[in-house]
Amino acid sequence: MLEGLPVSAPVLVVQDVCKEYRLPRESLWKPSPRIQALDHVSLTVQAGSSMGIVGESGSGKSTLARLVMALERPTSGKIFLDGQDLSALSAAELRSVRAKIQMVFQDPYGSLDPRRTILQTVAEPLAILHGVGRSEQRLRATQVLEAVGLRAGDLEKYPHEFSGGQRQRIAIARALITRPRLIVADEPVSALDVSVQAQVLNLMQDLQDQFGVTYLFISHDLSVIDLVCDQVVVLQAGCIVEQGEPDTLFSNPQHPYTKRLLAAVPGAHASSAIPMSLGLAQNASLDSPSP
Repeated sequence: MLEGLPVSAPVLVVQDVCKEYRLPRESLWKPSPRIQALDHVSLTVQAGSSMGIVGESGSGKSTLARLVMALERPTSGKIFLDGQDLSALSAAELRSVRAKIQMVFQDPYGSLDPRRTILQTVAEPLAILHGVGRSEQRLRATQVLEAVGLRAGDLEKYPHEFSGGQRQRIAIARALITRPRLIVADEPVSALDVSVQAQVLNLMQDLQDQFGVTYLFISHDLSVIDLVCDQVVVLQAGCIVEQGEPDTLFSNPQHPYTKRLLAAVPGAHASSAIPMSLGLAQNASLDSPSP
């Protein structure tokens, strides 16, 4: 437990975290090689804010997401959620804490079970985490589904009856139903069409204003991070190489790796903020209930 927590304590603290994986042995006479996925990573996410984690494939973004979700334990270092050290919790304690942290996955097609109704999918976290009765599950599922722009009548439908954008709204509703303190969004719009990306991002910002949820936003798309995040962390080979507010960091990058990431964005220049090259800024105000 973090000592002396103030009233406005951060939701998430990642403290000097390292994560190492063993690779398969190449020979019976040689030790297993190791790979350092995260190397002394530290960051703090304040309540009601959005922090973006950017970097190329293999930089450690998804590893960090799994550790924050307590799906894996760090090799060293600590991760605190509302002051609780996740790695120090028992299985029963961790089960109760999971209501505070939920995840939105990249693929809206693969993250929903095609054999389960929307009611079963959205309400499942309540049944598992809280043992909530069926009538309360339906009531809460109706509330979160309407909050993401869908209708109560959609509860009895199946995923194949919805578009990609609607499926991602359903995934967001599932994440919201436990009223979490933190939502980890791992590339939540990369599988969607450009116009639908803008609608989903705008929805997530509206829900943050409405429910005060905190986001850890994992993305390789700098324009998305620039649009929705208050802070951004740049990861390279498991290390944080730069951190700051998007406007400042993207308009005046200091690290060569950040400059290379910016150079890969069409039309971006180190002396100017990232253009919304995918049209996200122009479309961010478009929020259709049925993308």
